[in-house]
Amino acid sequence: MKRMDERLEVTTSAEALARYKSILQRIIANRPSGTRQRLAGAMGKNPSFISQITNPTYPTPVPARHIETIFDICHFAPDDRRAFLDAYGQAHPRRASSPPHDRRVRAHTIYLPDLGDQERNRELDHAVGEFVQRLTRLIDNEEDR
Repeated sequence: MKRMDERLEVTTSAEALARYKSILQRIIANRPSGTRQRLAGAMGKNPSFISQITNPTYPTPVPARHIETIFDICHFAPDDRRAFLDAYGQAHPRRASSPPHDRRVRAHTIYLPDLGDQERNRELDHAVGEFVQRLTRLIDNEEDR
């Protein structure tokens, strides 16, 4: 069921940003627990970043390169996907001009050493996630040639 504020005409980029974040927030709220954590891992980000990109009151935008990952992990319905992309395009006209890749993602578990310190473990997790994201971008750039 669509909420009334998702159907209103959007006039400013700030309103559009809040609109697509509201859509994302609603969808994640209706997903099983652990969705935020899976999303953070797939994006190579901390869970706090997921909170920022799903909260309409924060100005932090959703990075365009992560849109397909979000759609895949959160299982957007076609209408929600369309509404999200419409609002995203209004909020970020230059970023939305190049459509997101149709590449699907998959989960892969990797076992890392326990460094004996929660902060160091978190840094290692983040570094590995960032490496995979950079590697994926490198592969995408190679395929575009």
